[in-house]
Amino acid sequence: MKVKTYLKEAYDELVHKVSWPTWIELQSSAIVVLVTSLIIALVVLIMDASFRNLMKLIYGIFF
Repeated sequence: MKVKTYLKEAYDELVHKVSWPTWIELQSSAIVVLVTSLIIALVVLIMDASFRNLMKLIYGIFF
């Protein structure tokens, strides 16, 4: 009985109480996530290349 009540209340909340984004809002949010992910990936790539070159410089001098 509790499971049936839970499912009914969950359905009611999802259908009647949740404000779902419009298609335009969803697209703009997806673009923001995509651009942010690309920027973070570029920053990580730059940091990785810098660290790799630094390690080559350090180990190249000592070995």
